[in-house]
Parts: sequence; C-alpha cells; structure tokens
Amino acid sequence: QVQLVESGGDSVQAGGSLRLSCAASGSTFSRYDMNWYRQTPGSEREWIAAITGTTGRVNYIDFVKGRFTISRDNVKNVLYLDMNQLRPEDTAVYYCNARRYKESYWGQGTQVNVAS
Repeated sequence: QVQLVESGGDSVQAGGSLRLSCAASGSTFSRYDMNWYRQTPGSEREWIAAITGTTGRVNYIDFVKGRFTISRDNVKNVLYLDMNQLRPEDTAVYYCNARRYKESYWGQGTQVNVAS
C-alpha cells in the first residue's frame, strides 16, 4: 500500500510558475513508477508526465514539454512537478499516481488555477 498526498496547488497569473509535491508513505517509494495526471470538470483524467522508479527516466505529453518538469527524491519519498509558463488551460486538479505491476494508487488531488 502507498499513501499519496499532493500539495502546492494555488492560483497564479498566466506566465507564472508553481511546484507541486506529492509525499508518499507506506511502501518503498523507489519501487514505483510515478505519474502526474490532471482533470478538469466534465473531462477524463489525463496523463501528463511520468518518471520511472530507479532510473528516473522521464516522459511528457507534448503540450507540457519544455514547460513542466517531473522529478523525484527517493530519499525524501517525494514526487515533484515544476510548472513554468503556466497557461489558463493548465487550470485543473492535479493528481499523482504510483504504479507497480498491477498496483495503482492515487492522491486526493491539488487544485491549480491559472488566470489570464
């Protein structure tokens, strides 16, 4: 079992930056591949970034490449998402996800609002 708690969501102006954090507990963090997703009202949750457990290989959906950076600290058991050049369309609830084989765990989400 993994417990995940996101934080860092806020209201910012377009062009601004935020750092989201996802604190993990309950199991060996480095064994899990970690993901960030986001969801807007009426839409499905969409994947935006991933980082593997030990090698730290990263992957992004195209529309965040060059603006968002996913990283992790396997000592502190924290996942990060650094978001720069924020746009109004980035407004969403952001969720972290831990995945290993058939296991999948979610946090409760953190709200990001970007004003134009």
